[in-house]
Amino acid sequence: MNKLHIITPVKDSPEITLKAIDSIMSSEIAVDFSYFIYNDFSTSETTELLQKKAEELGFEHINLADLTTHPSPNYLLVLQTAQQKAIADNAHLIIVESDVVVEKNTLQALANYASTLDKPGMLAAVTVDKTKRINFPYLYADKLPAGVNNTRKRLSFCCTLLSNNLLKTFSFEQLDPTKSWYDVFISHKSVELGFNNYLFTNLPVLHMPHSSRPWKHLKYSNPLKYYWRKLINNKDKI
Repeated sequence: MNKLHIITPVKDSPEITLKAIDSIMSSEIAVDFSYFIYNDFSTSETTELLQKKAEELGFEHINLADLTTHPSPNYLLVLQTAQQKAIADNAHLIIVESDVVVEKNTLQALANYASTLDKPGMLAAVTVDKTKRINFPYLYADKLPAGVNNTRKRLSFCCTLLSNNLLKTFSFEQLDPTKSWYDVFISHKSVELGFNNYLFTNLPVLHMPHSSRPWKHLKYSNPLKYYWRKLINNKDKI
């Protein structure tokens, strides 16, 4: 496997999003890759900025307004579309969310691990804050040894590779559109299907507070309160 499809779902927050895009486009990637921005009904100003950046840097800007009239969030549509594209191109799929800044070696390292580890399903880079401390959603990883960790715990889509074999084995068309937390469900499904999931505490990526939904800053300051509000108030379907 020598191809990667890299995607970033975007909903405004242009300042943080551009940092994510720049970190991906300046990555040192030795394999053939394609990068797709999925613009989920951002403002016209953000949309124009993303299109300008796409023309400047050479990634593909997919405006979901051209694919659906369903209001944001459309994370399920993003996953389903990206899965189909990756399978058709015989590629692994890497999701890098718009509030994550990768290191120059992060994406190639994930690709290398996908080629060498046993039965890879999902492979995730651990998230850290600006002080290099592990942060949400991988607070549990603070107790894990440095390096490669085969884990049955839930993984996030912050910066995660989904292997081509996993993509071909489990169709995202089977995901329940009334649910959320697709990353948690797919990580458990991967293990259920006999794949191994890995969390790399030796591949830290910067996870920044996202400005498009200010209430989500609770993820960093008070994770328990964040999950409570998310559950009770039916917030944040992505």
